[in-house]
Amino acid sequence: MDRHEDWAVIICLVGGGQEINTGEAGIEAWIDAVNTNFPNWHVYISSNLTDSEYAAGNALEAIRNRPDTHLDEDLHLAVSMRSFRAENVSAFVKALLDRDTAQAQEAFKSFANRYPVVMTRDLSQAKQWLRGRARGTERFGLVASSKAQRLKPHAIDIRVNVDPVHWFLNGREDTRSSYYLEDAATEFQVQGLEVDWACVTWDGDLRFNESGWSYHDFRGDRWTNIKNAENRNYLRNAYRVLLTRARQGMVLFVPTGDASDPTRSPAFYDSTFNYLAELGIPTL
Repeated sequence: MDRHEDWAVIICLVGGGQEINTGEAGIEAWIDAVNTNFPNWHVYISSNLTDSEYAAGNALEAIRNRPDTHLDEDLHLAVSMRSFRAENVSAFVKALLDRDTAQAQEAFKSFANRYPVVMTRDLSQAKQWLRGRARGTERFGLVASSKAQRLKPHAIDIRVNVDPVHWFLNGREDTRSSYYLEDAATEFQVQGLEVDWACVTWDGDLRFNESGWSYHDFRGDRWTNIKNAENRNYLRNAYRVLLTRARQGMVLFVPTGDASDPTRSPAFYDSTFNYLAELGIPTL
């Protein structure tokens, strides 16, 4: 468009916190590209990009001082259309991941009567809740982080190759469909797509503790700490994706763990469960 002899307008709608893999740089990459390669462009951007969800701080500071940069809060699209019953679900998930307890509690109260969110430590109970909520052709399914390696004792193996076409489109009688509640789709298979009701299974890869989220990858026979900041962000965003896949409501499954299994210590799960309870999420 820069080679166009007259003029052009380019409108970019870019979501925040959706970068879940190498090569996905988010809105910061757009701002950096404009600032580096097109110094004469007029740029109109949301003033809300300072929020942690967008991770655009450095690029925003670089472009802010250009004479033709205009910050406008009206360019921020704050209402999510994914959860049509409650537009504040995304705000709740953001506050949850930001460990902003007060904001998360307030957001949850605003939609709890219209968009049910519950949690359990019993997977069979979670499945029963899904089946009881769905009406007619409303779709439901299990979702899990791609790093949720220790859900196998619950018959959830994210290494099984899930075909999104079968998972999202096939009927209740097909074992490959989401309805069967056997195969859990990961953030890579559900990004940009939704179900009506979701069971979010929470493993020990992302753990709550008093000093901040603890990030882990399962290597060989044990969990290892994720030290790379970018990979930590990918894992955090993976849970953001999983927690925003349901249009009408969701149940969170947090295992109890097993004291006899060092890879599933109750300590890996209890603090996360207690944190979610503190936010106001009721237990089945």
